[in-house]
Amino acid sequence: MDSDFRQAYLLHRRPYRDSQVMLNMLVEGIGQLSMVARIKGKRALKQNASLQPFTCLLVRFAGKYDLKYLNDFEIQTPPLLFKGIHLYCGFYLNELSHRVIPTNEPLDHVFELYQTHLKQLYTANLTMINSNEHDKAAVSEQIEGILRNYEFQLLCELGFGVEFDFDAYGEPIEVTKHYQFVREVGFCPSEDIHRSFSGKTLFAIAQGDYQTQTVRRQAKALSRYLLKPLLGSKPLKSRELFQPR
Repeated sequence: MDSDFRQAYLLHRRPYRDSQVMLNMLVEGIGQLSMVARIKGKRALKQNASLQPFTCLLVRFAGKYDLKYLNDFEIQTPPLLFKGIHLYCGFYLNELSHRVIPTNEPLDHVFELYQTHLKQLYTANLTMINSNEHDKAAVSEQIEGILRNYEFQLLCELGFGVEFDFDAYGEPIEVTKHYQFVREVGFCPSEDIHRSFSGKTLFAIAQGDYQTQTVRRQAKALSRYLLKPLLGSKPLKSRELFQPR
């Protein structure tokens, strides 16, 4: 059965066979789908130019089973052109989404979640280009907030979300206390301040406030811990782009 045209973003592509490519698309109102596209003939150059990351496409596909066939597509909006660290972050969003969002499982809101944070990243990119050296440090901090918010909200959509407002016993998180995170349980009150999260930090994460280095560092550590079971032992290649050269 053919689908109607839907918005979609390309997360990953690889050669398949002959003149075909395998695509992983994040599709509006559906989630992640695997599709085969035929790229050949006079339109091949134009098709390859259109099937690029960070481009909102309109796609129409067919197929009863898990593997779909891309029948038609067109560019809905021009591609978002990232530079520098923002480009690396864009690659990270794509690779993370491809790896942790299940294929062929209905997830209504992941498309909007991805699109919202991709556009936020693009706005941050434009701000950095037009800012002076003093402001660029603040924009760099903003990037981490965008990534952490996406990670935590995506985990919620996948059913692995964390409650930052209440502890494991249903009591409100208090800014003066410390909490240790226990997988599948939640945040438990702790007396060990060196191996736990302060309530103040948890409150900041819940509010999406990443102004302090402590909050950014602990939020990253927590997100990596939560994502590890979904990613498995295979590391994300995009993380290597952030390593000092």
